[in-house]
Amino acid sequence: MIAQDATLDEIRLALAPEIAAQAVFDGWGDEALLAAAEMTGLDPALARLAFKGGMMAMITAWIGATDAAMEAQFADGRLGKMPIRERIRALVEFRLAHVAPLREALRRALTIQAMPQNVPATLKLGWQSADLMWRLAGDTATDYNHYTKRAILGSIYAATLAIFVEDESEDWQETRAFLDRRIENVMQFEKAKSRLLKKREGFDVMRFLGRLRYPSS
Repeated sequence: MIAQDATLDEIRLALAPEIAAQAVFDGWGDEALLAAAEMTGLDPALARLAFKGGMMAMITAWIGATDAAMEAQFADGRLGKMPIRERIRALVEFRLAHVAPLREALRRALTIQAMPQNVPATLKLGWQSADLMWRLAGDTATDYNHYTKRAILGSIYAATLAIFVEDESEDWQETRAFLDRRIENVMQFEKAKSRLLKKREGFDVMRFLGRLRYPSS
């Protein structure tokens, strides 16, 4: 149940998982919103007010709820005991496991996010999730590394989700293998970047991001 004195932000975070559960069957729309409100005992008018932004508002809240769940899961500091690549893998795999029961809702959400009018908001959401993952992983970079790391991880995560929603392999083996290859790309990128900076040579970040987004294998 959602507290009657909850703020709109609190309502969005609390209701979003229920909307996602309904979106598996009804899609991201008013029908799912009203069903979720009934399930939680929330006034339908208040639910509509909280999500007056429509489908993208619902998806945004669901991503926010996933971010919050991830942050709570790793609040115990266990990531600090892992190598950096294992930290990133653990964070991404948590997100996949968290939404796995609702893969059809995820599939539908990705389709909505890919609509031209929604691309700017989608990119912003990806950046925010990537930023949180890097912060949980212990990244403290404040120079241009701050931006390149988040852009690369956001690209990897988006590509991994696209594989995940179509993955019918046991225990998502295809998705895990894809993720491992992309993480290895990041590690190689960091090594190459370090060497290039020492030589004071330029590095085409956008070209590298393109290769991550559209890998050859």
